[in-house]
This record gives sequence, structure tokens and C-alpha cells, in this order.
Amino acid sequence: MLIDGEWSGGSEGTSEDVLNPATGQLLGRLPHASAADLERAVVAADHAFASWSRTPAIERCGILLRAARLMRERSEIIAHILVMEQGKPLAEARGEIVGAIEIFEWYAEEGRRIYGRVIPSRQPRTRHLVMREAVGPVAAFTPWNFPALTPARKIAGALASGCTCVIKPAEETPGTALELARACVDAGLPRGVLNVVFGVPAQVSDFLLRAPQIRKITFTGSTAVGKQLAAAAALHGAKRCTMELGGHAPVIVADDADIEAAVKLCVASRFRNAGQVCVAASRFFVQQAVYPEFLERFVEATHGLKLGSGLAPTTGMGPLANARRLEAMTSFVDDALQRGARIATGGKRHDGAGFFWQPTVLTDLPDNALAMRVETFGPVAPIVGFSSLDEALQRANAVPFGLAGYAFTTSAATAMTLSDQLQVGMLGINTLGISLAEAPFGGVKESGYGSEGGTEGLDAYLSTKFLAHTT
Repeated sequence: MLIDGEWSGGSEGTSEDVLNPATGQLLGRLPHASAADLERAVVAADHAFASWSRTPAIERCGILLRAARLMRERSEIIAHILVMEQGKPLAEARGEIVGAIEIFEWYAEEGRRIYGRVIPSRQPRTRHLVMREAVGPVAAFTPWNFPALTPARKIAGALASGCTCVIKPAEETPGTALELARACVDAGLPRGVLNVVFGVPAQVSDFLLRAPQIRKITFTGSTAVGKQLAAAAALHGAKRCTMELGGHAPVIVADDADIEAAVKLCVASRFRNAGQVCVAASRFFVQQAVYPEFLERFVEATHGLKLGSGLAPTTGMGPLANARRLEAMTSFVDDALQRGARIATGGKRHDGAGFFWQPTVLTDLPDNALAMRVETFGPVAPIVGFSSLDEALQRANAVPFGLAGYAFTTSAATAMTLSDQLQVGMLGINTLGISLAEAPFGGVKESGYGSEGGTEGLDAYLSTKFLAHTT
């Protein structure tokens, strides 16, 4: 762990195993923070905030840019660490590291543009000013599916704004986040500005939420856990929150779409990171006229995915993160079959060591099937037909989630209707490229509130102060 500028193994000696999901073999032991360790991290962040928040933005920019440069120099090492602890193919890991670096670079520069404004006053010799100030020490919580990209969003956003940070990355994938922190330290980040801790998630979150020094919570994870954290944040100091929660992204394929292009993008999205992506194309609604062609092409492309270690150059899809995900995939498939669905391909655990599940395509599902109502977060693709655009919109919007959505059409009118009526925080039409450093990332409904990325992501770490000054 990193606490107050020092690398720490924890004060009480408790730890847990970190496993390679492709083999099930032990990678190492991860220390857990004791209450004393967490207190030290919070106090360090609080103490460092006084000076870091007053550090000129151009100096903060320089440190973050140096950290990004070090990450770029070390990117191949970090990518290998990411593959070993998370499982995704090396090409995906390399792309994720590039994305994390771009986030640091973008926030570094955007931190120099934290502007206030002047309001015309009502009387002479008076100035009315609006100022933006760092909200305070931040507690951040990140999941295991993107162990570089998600911590980067939270660390870079907090630090660029002048906030300090105590982050708890996922215990299953600690090494990647620690390498980001190491780059920050080596870039000259003052001690205490960034602290990295691990432990039993409920215990760590409870401690940080109760700590009076913490003024903001930022969380990426499940809707159920996010609701608990948001409620606790309200009780313990009315702490500001950014919640990026679960999704279940609909994909609407209209009969005028370029089917070949749509299939290529949808297969890549559905099985990227073995489907463990919160904004992955997740529920496929295909207009009846093109449904047979889309399904045939989708199944054919899915057959071509080779399972294996993320370090093997021919691997198309790696393992799931842990045994719990295998159990979840079994539940989704069994439920679908019980409701009359058909398996077009896949449908079971892949033979051999590691946490592998066959890329799976399900058809003929009713809308009340579990895979149509709940995010599968795995390599299971439910594909169903629809008749009218109104029907597709009604079914796509029927779930309580609204993180991302996608559509494929060559009609400007259809695209406009979808843009207006799909209830999501991010929408891609004929593209899946919705995660960019310079663009806001966040959802609506039970997918959370607040954004990361873009100017909106920086705003999340700033408070507004109004100043009326008469001389």
C-alpha cells in the first residue's frame, strides 16, 4: 500500500491471495490496512490538502504530465501486470494503459482551466466574484474490470482539481493501480496527496465514509453497493458523491443498418474483456427484416474467438475475473433455457484450468429472462427481434438502468428519434467509441449520477464560492 508517501505492508500483517484468473495460480499476497493504517492515510490526505490545493495549477499540471510520461515509458510492464491479475488479452491491456495515460494528460492540462467568473455588481465599489475551489480530500473506490482506466479517472481528476485522494482499488487487481501510484510518486507528487489502501471492502468503505476529513466519495461498481455508499455518505457529513453504477446497454439495429459493420462492432464490444465491461453492448434488439442475417453473422464471428491466456498472441478472449462470475453465467443461461430460449453457440464453462466461459449467444428470450433484465457482465449475448422502432425503444428503456446505449442506422430521422428517446447517459450511433478522456462518462436512473471525464469530471471535484466584496 501507499500511505503518507511510504510503501507499507500494513501494521497488523493481515493479507489475502491474489490469483491469476487464467490459471488459478497464486500471484502474491496483498496486505490489508488496519484501522490505524486507514487513519494514517486519511490524516495524511487531510494534511496534504492544505498545501496541494494551494499549489499553482501549472505545477500540478507538470507533475501529472511527468507521471503520464513515466506510465508511457513503463506501459509494457504495466500491461503485463494487468493481464496477469485481470486476464484480458494483452492488446486490450495495452489499449487500456494508453487510455489511462490520456486521462492523466487531459486532466493535467484541464486543471489549468479552472475558471470562475465576474458578475456585474449592483452598486459602485463592489465586486461580485464566483470562484471554484477543490472540495477536499476524496475517497475513491474502483472495481477489477478496468484496473488502470478507472483508477486513472479518479486519481487524475482529483489531483488536477487540487484535491487529495485515498483510493481503494479492487483487491483482485491491485498491481496495476499501484503502478499508477508509483509513477505519480516518481514524478514528484508530494507525500500524502495520493494514498492507496486495500482490505475488506465493507470495512474500508465504512471507515472512509465516516471519516470527517473526507469530503467527497467517488465510486464505480454495482448499483446495490453504490446505493449503500451514497446513503452512508449522506448520513456522515453530507459528502458529495459521484456514482458510476451498473448498466445493461441496449443495442438497437434498424433494418437500414450496415449489418456487416454492426456485427463487427457488436461482437468486439460484447466479448471485450470477456464481457466484463459496464458499457458493453449487452442486449441486442434487431429489426425483423435483418434479424436472420445479423444473428448468422454474429454467431459466425463468435465462433472465431479463441479462448486462452491474455499473454498468448492468438487469444481473442481471456478468462472471467473469478469463480463468482462463472456461477453467474450458469444462472443466466439456465434461466434463459427455462424460459424457452435457445443457445446458438457456447453456453457452458470452457474445459481446463482458469475461469473461462465459452462466448455465448442466446436467442428467443422473453423480456422477463434474467439476461434481458440484469447486466450479465460476462460473455453472454442475448439477441432478440423487434418490429417497430417504438417497440424497440419501449423494451430498451424498460430496465431501471441507463448507463450506455447503442444504435445502428443510416436514417437521420431514426438517429434523431433514438437520440431523443433512449434513456441513457451515453449513446453511440454507428459507433461504440463513447469512452474518451475529454468526454463525460456517466449514467442516469439506477446507473448513478455525476460524470467522470470531460470538464464535467473536473467539476465534480470543485466547490463553488460566491464572493461579494465592497471597498
